[in-house]
Amino acid sequence: MSELTLTVMRLGFLAVLWLFVIVTVQVIRSDLFGTRVTQRATRRDESRRPPQPRQAPQPAAGRGGGRRRGAPTKLVVTEGSLTGTTVALQGQTITLGRAHDSTIVLDDDYASSRHARIYPDRDGQWIVEDLGSTNGTYLDRTRLTTPTPIPPGAPIRIGKTVIELRK
Repeated sequence: MSELTLTVMRLGFLAVLWLFVIVTVQVIRSDLFGTRVTQRATRRDESRRPPQPRQAPQPAAGRGGGRRRGAPTKLVVTEGSLTGTTVALQGQTITLGRAHDSTIVLDDDYASSRHARIYPDRDGQWIVEDLGSTNGTYLDRTRLTTPTPIPPGAPIRIGKTVIELRK
């Protein structure tokens, strides 16, 4: 082999080695520090404003007569790093996971990026579905394998985070 070929091969190998080191450092950094949680920034902004009284959400028109009496109205995080977080149930799908675009962003080592979703069915009952997560989603200590209706007050566990539907 010529000297030029050996030099080009050495420089190419060196470039690939540095690329590997940079990618490895980025992966380790993302594992240590996680993804940015945009929800926390909004919570800081809310703490600067005076608290405003919350109004009960109005039932949506054209949804078959609105909500049933005694149906849950909010989703509350009872355990984990987001304890106390409340999300109003307004008929939309709620996604849970580590992804920054999830409705509830879980900063939990045992949560997948798209871990689970909670959505209403046509009868006004709320359904929880595991989205193929590695560590599973549990409803009352039972691992979910199919979409399952959620009774109010039943704990839904995703890693170290526990959430409940409440009135």
